[in-house]
Amino acid sequence: MRLIQISSGRGPAECELAAGKYLTVFLREHPASVIKEKYSGCYADCGRLTNECYKSVLLEIPGNEHVKLGTVKWICQSPFRPKHRRKNWFIDVSEIQNTARSQDTEINISDKSLIRFETFRSGGKGGQNINKVETGVRVIHVPTGIAVTSTTARTQFLNKKIAIDRLIQLLAAQNKDSRDLLEENKWLEHEKIVRGNAFAVFEGMDFKQIT
Repeated sequence: MRLIQISSGRGPAECELAAGKYLTVFLREHPASVIKEKYSGCYADCGRLTNECYKSVLLEIPGNEHVKLGTVKWICQSPFRPKHRRKNWFIDVSEIQNTARSQDTEINISDKSLIRFETFRSGGKGGQNINKVETGVRVIHVPTGIAVTSTTARTQFLNKKIAIDRLIQLLAAQNKDSRDLLEENKWLEHEKIVRGNAFAVFEGMDFKQIT
């Protein structure tokens, strides 16, 4: 699956409305799309069109679908500021490079069937059991290969508990890092709008495509 973001960037309410109108076009052209997130506009002057205005929309699409990326131009007299001279409004359609895991594909830290345990003889401090019985424990998260070892306790039971707790902390940290990276990628694309060389141009409040 791929992540596509429709964004009005730092544009005014007119750009947010353009994002909402293009969302309708995108969903019609890509019916298999799933809306993951929608950030509504916060402009008080949007009036009855407020529900159609979006700062950005994040969609998930099948990996093999072709999607046009770049700038979309909307030519229209502002429905919010009738005397405004500007008539050209721009939004951005970009693919979010999800090098990290999305929330739906986070590392599973609760499924015990994904964890493998290994025991071994410990070395160093630990009492009479050291080097005689296998008190050391290695816990391995099979899907990722992340492994944690504990030899600090005197019993296998306690070392197993310590190792599991450490593994859960590591996996939880990786999930958070993944979410943070995804949010950063979304923000970077949200801020990047190239005004010009639009791959599609629409006109009027009926959002009729002219190129």
